[in-house]
Amino acid sequence: MLHIVDDEDVIRDALAWLAQSRGLEARGYASGEAFLAAVGAPHAIGTGGARGDCVLLDVRMPGMNGIAVFDQLVKNGLIGRLPVIFLTGHGDVPMAVDSLKRGAFDFFEKPFNDNVLMDRVEEALAASRKAAEAAVVQARLATLSAREREVLDLILAGMMNKVVADKLGISMRTVEVHRAHIFDKMHVKTAVELAGLLK
Repeated sequence: MLHIVDDEDVIRDALAWLAQSRGLEARGYASGEAFLAAVGAPHAIGTGGARGDCVLLDVRMPGMNGIAVFDQLVKNGLIGRLPVIFLTGHGDVPMAVDSLKRGAFDFFEKPFNDNVLMDRVEEALAASRKAAEAAVVQARLATLSAREREVLDLILAGMMNKVVADKLGISMRTVEVHRAHIFDKMHVKTAVELAGLLK
């Protein structure tokens, strides 16, 4: 989902049309406050599903400006899952440099090249998807017990069940049970699939 935050209707409409021309879903917000109310909470991110999320954020808006919105996203730890591309009609190099250092995905000055901007949007959506996938893997890892983590590490090192059992001083049957729990919790069927998930 491409989230377009700009107080100008014509800009929001033009950007939404550009996004749709590339097969992307877009949603517009006339203010930073409206955007944060809709997707600013940590549980609301992921509205883009398998296609990812990205924000096109105008710097200068009445009320809450783009930098304040960005600050809120940084504070909530959402920048990885919700990459921000700033748009500004007022070239401000120090502001751009500071925003990029703090995690903004890119900074475009109006007028911008439509194709270059949309290429960056697609790259930001890909980054969002990757961050979302990594978050899912980390959440699954967090469900493993300390012993399951030990078994997992040895499985990833390529050790067979008997070797794992000897190394940990437990029975091979116990290793098999831990292994089954690990595969179940990580949503994989084989050690190869597990290794691919955690590479």
